[in-house]
Amino acid sequence: MSNARFKGSMTALVTPFKGGKFDEAAFRGLVDWQITEGTHGLVPVGTTGESPTLSHEEHKHVVEVCVAEAKGRVPVIAGAGSNNTLEAVELAIHAEKAGADAVLIVTPYYNKPNQEGMYRHFKAINDAIGIPIIMYNIPPRSVVDLSVDTMKRLFELKNIAGVKDATGNVARISLQRHAMGPDFIQLSGDDITALSCLAAGAHGCISVVSNVAPRPCADLMNAWFKNDTLGALAIQDRLVPLHAGVFTEAGVTGAKFGLSLLGRMTEEVRLPLVPSTEPTKAIIRAAMVHAGVLKA
Repeated sequence: MSNARFKGSMTALVTPFKGGKFDEAAFRGLVDWQITEGTHGLVPVGTTGESPTLSHEEHKHVVEVCVAEAKGRVPVIAGAGSNNTLEAVELAIHAEKAGADAVLIVTPYYNKPNQEGMYRHFKAINDAIGIPIIMYNIPPRSVVDLSVDTMKRLFELKNIAGVKDATGNVARISLQRHAMGPDFIQLSGDDITALSCLAAGAHGCISVVSNVAPRPCADLMNAWFKNDTLGALAIQDRLVPLHAGVFTEAGVTGAKFGLSLLGRMTEEVRLPLVPSTEPTKAIIRAAMVHAGVLKA
């Protein structure tokens, strides 16, 4: 598969639960709905998929179900990150065997490795598999920041394809484009900055909001790719309250509440997360109406 397919609106899928168990039927329905609504790619078992509270067996099963339900219609970028390099390698190997098109690997959180440690972490995963790796740089949560220089070193490896950038600094897109060139895949990790990142040279967004609003999120990307900047901006204006509302608390709880309003799953999450509070639910409901994805 060409790395050029890793573009557009890529949904960071939530993992539905029912009575404490993985709700496979709801998940299959979500995957199929996302694809029919125009989503360009799927990212199961990232942190939005509550990977920290899934067992290894559940994690692997969710990847397998996603690949099976997607049926090759869109690329699947499986979450396989960990702050334990051996665990990340194991999950990445499984994702490749399950048929995922790429893996998403977060920078090691909590451990606070230096740049050399992060380089060796990603290199170990690169050396263990034969599919593309999208690095996930999110300093606000992992504490460490994968530098542009380290990314450049990593991009010389055969499987390192790009980055999900959640630094919140749109200038990084330009700096990374300058260092690695236009073939280095850059995906915004923040819904509200996705359009700004596209203007700086990014290729798309790994989106939480597209769980709830797959069609408008995909339409925004399609408009941009057709050089319809005003059309993309008009869709952005519709989505801004939803981008803000879903992240009023944890993004996954906001997305699951929105999906529960659409009748697609329960809003059940696993501790330490709890469902959104009532004031947040009111914000999300109003934002969904504003975005045109829920009737008033």
